[in-house]
Amino acid sequence: MIAIMIEPVRFEQPAPNRVLITWRDKVKTEHEARELRVECPCATCVDEITGRKILDPVTVPDDVGIVDADIIGRYAFRFRFSDGHGTGLYTFDRLRATGRVVPVA
Repeated sequence: MIAIMIEPVRFEQPAPNRVLITWRDKVKTEHEARELRVECPCATCVDEITGRKILDPVTVPDDVGIVDADIIGRYAFRFRFSDGHGTGLYTFDRLRATGRVVPVA
């Protein structure tokens, strides 16, 4: 059995608060900036030992946007947010699994 690697083939940001990722399997997912920020997996936002969330979602502005995005290796995106945060690595697997599927035109 051959496993298909989850990897993006296209990244779009139609608005500061929304990104669209088209995956190699031709599925497109949508991600809201605030949801990504609230679910940040970095050590500042999640206790590394217990896995307990440290970030209080109330502290994340409703209008937080993504100001930059980088691909890290062949496994993750790093988003920089308008609130100054930018240390979380969002794995392709996680993004593919948690994004809202949108029709591909």
